[in-house]
Amino acid sequence: MAEDFSSHRSGLTAPAREAFAITPSDTADLAQPSRAIYIGGSGTLRVRMLSGDVVDFSGLLGGAIYPFRVAQIMQSGTSATGLVALR
Repeated sequence: MAEDFSSHRSGLTAPAREAFAITPSDTADLAQPSRAIYIGGSGTLRVRMLSGDVVDFSGLLGGAIYPFRVAQIMQSGTSATGLVALR
């Protein structure tokens, strides 16, 4: 399929161009940092942000996309399911 916008620079407010499933891990970083996270099933995410800060996001709704730029989603403390990183 032809890409009509290939000559345009993609900023953080542009739609995602890539996606990959996330398996939470207490030891491994994501293959690439996210620009947003899709949550399939409601719950909590424990993440390490690009800054290095570890944060718990609770009360996240399933079926929503959150603009989190993260390096890691941890298994311990994460109850949300169906996680997909958008880039």
